[in-house]
Amino acid sequence: MRFTPIILALLLFTACESDGRSGYRALDLTAYNIPVTIQAPDSARVVSGSLSGVIDDITVKSPADRFAVQILASDATTNDMARLKANELELVRDNRYFERIVTEEPQGFVFENKIDSISAYGFRYIIYRGDREIVFQNSFDGVFTLSEAEAMYNSVKPAQ
Repeated sequence: MRFTPIILALLLFTACESDGRSGYRALDLTAYNIPVTIQAPDSARVVSGSLSGVIDDITVKSPADRFAVQILASDATTNDMARLKANELELVRDNRYFERIVTEEPQGFVFENKIDSISAYGFRYIIYRGDREIVFQNSFDGVFTLSEAEAMYNSVKPAQ
């Protein structure tokens, strides 16, 4: 069988395909009042705070891994996921540097901002849990490439 090595190589390649989670571990955020588990680098540090006592503000960061996710959780204004996502899309599109939506799914999206000729990518992923709206986004203290933004976006989505 001449094709056996080729077939074996193809099977190994597809088995090793990355979903943006390789090298990440499960990180349960329940202790921070966020009842979800995400994937994060082993070196990630969690910082917890509150905005006006109304919004839980959690940041999961690993500068060495170019990973910086901010999670905002508050009482939901609606249980309509389409409306929750539309609100986030509107906020992103209102940014004067907004360029385009790169990827869009029912609960989230990846987008591009362009400042002069420099592209910076970000994401939003929304979960409605109980009566709370939980928004995952890139933190604002870095400029991320498309692959970095996609890796963070995939890390906050539930495992398929």
